[in-house]
Amino acid sequence: MSTNTNNTDSSADIESTYAWIRLCVALVVGTIGCIGSWSFVVALPYVQADFGVARGEASLPFTLTMIGFGAGGIMMGRLADRHGIVWPITIGALTLGCGYVLSGVAGNIWQFALAQGLIGLGTSAAFGPLMSDISHWFSRRRGIAVALVSCGNYLAGTLWPPVIQHFIAAQGWRTTQIAIGVLCVAAMLPLVLLLRRPAPRHAPGGHGATSGSGPSSFGLSPNALMVLLCIAGVGCCVAMSMPQVHIVAYCGDLGYGPARGAEMLAAMMGFGIISRIAAGFIADRIGGLETLLMGSVLQAVALFLYLWFDSLVSLYLISALFGLFQGGIVPMYAIIVRQYFSPAETGTRLGIVLMATLVGMALGGWMSGVIFDFTGSYQAAFLNGIIWNLLNGAIVLWLLLRPGRRLAVA
Repeated sequence: MSTNTNNTDSSADIESTYAWIRLCVALVVGTIGCIGSWSFVVALPYVQADFGVARGEASLPFTLTMIGFGAGGIMMGRLADRHGIVWPITIGALTLGCGYVLSGVAGNIWQFALAQGLIGLGTSAAFGPLMSDISHWFSRRRGIAVALVSCGNYLAGTLWPPVIQHFIAAQGWRTTQIAIGVLCVAAMLPLVLLLRRPAPRHAPGGHGATSGSGPSSFGLSPNALMVLLCIAGVGCCVAMSMPQVHIVAYCGDLGYGPARGAEMLAAMMGFGIISRIAAGFIADRIGGLETLLMGSVLQAVALFLYLWFDSLVSLYLISALFGLFQGGIVPMYAIIVRQYFSPAETGTRLGIVLMATLVGMALGGWMSGVIFDFTGSYQAAFLNGIIWNLLNGAIVLWLLLRPGRRLAVA
């Protein structure tokens, strides 16, 4: 893979004042750009009513959004590896603008779904590539830097839904979609000008980054390590998806109503922000793999608690704990990729791993529904999540115990 020829040889900017300013700008860009991950959740009932389709058909646009997000993560990551972060964010902003405008004028659900695929593609630039980019600007505090930038996705999920709901109620979903597209272009393009400085070519310190062709620091080839990380990503996210996708339905089945489930989902997201920041601090002290293993174990504990407690108060508490335990898991893959692969490949390889986590989310959400239909209960679905979580933990633990594992200079 080609490296970014615009990179500078100096490491003077590592953890400099500019690096922290860049981090803040990246967080703002991520919070704006990741609106595409959440807007359709709010618009779903209005879109369904407008097009007069069943709930299954109305859910198709979300599927295409996630497909666009996953595939776009790889494409945008490769673009960032070759040319820096400016091009992915610029293309992402313009794609978001086009996608939202096209969705606002769509004549049927299929046109709307295709437009949502573009929105997912544009959104992808505001997540993985930003984490990859900021990892080059920090060494000693790389964990917290990556974690903070990753919070843009959760902040978007916290801030935007009530705003979108307000404007849909006041102006209609079509006008709101078009307005979101204009906002993304108008806000993100000026901000990207603050990210033009090329990343330092070599960041001192940290765990070892291997070359793209030789054996990794685990005594494995880079591609073999990638496969293991992808399987681990599927495992943890199949487990993660069970409460996130089905908590509202679960509360409805228990007689508490969907509103209570939505509140629990909001609690997961809120505590997930805390988790991401805390995980970043911890990763800077003990390492990304170690922090990932800790998060995996704690996530399994929370899933286990769901098996035994289903009172309203206990579900609120367990959901908050689940958010606190799982929020820091996905950003750890960015840190691990940066530590154990060539810096020139960070964006592309992180995009592939993030794609695997999205596959896990999609698989887990579907699988939990099938298990519920077969058993008539979510108990077996929670148990299924625990089993997949154990797969994740086993892979991470095996990597940590590898005799060929070593630390080196990034």
